[in-house]
Amino acid sequence: MSKPTSIKTSEEVRDRLRILAEERGTTITELLEDLATRELTAAEREQRAFEAARELGIEYTEQVRQAGQDAWAKIRAHQGGTAA
Repeated sequence: MSKPTSIKTSEEVRDRLRILAEERGTTITELLEDLATRELTAAEREQRAFEAARELGIEYTEQVRQAGQDAWAKIRAHQGGTAA
């Protein structure tokens, strides 16, 4: 485990993190560590998309990349997230 550090956030966010951690039987630190290891960076998402296209025998063009982004935006919108 690495050395703990401090993260500045609002009271509302801290309180929500505390509730989420309690519901999951963990700590805020462990909750944040799980999130950080589970979420992919933009570069990691792009690499996985490229590899998936290759496995499917599809050339990973700009048009394919955009279609994938559009599909994920629609999924997020239906989940109540932002359609980025």
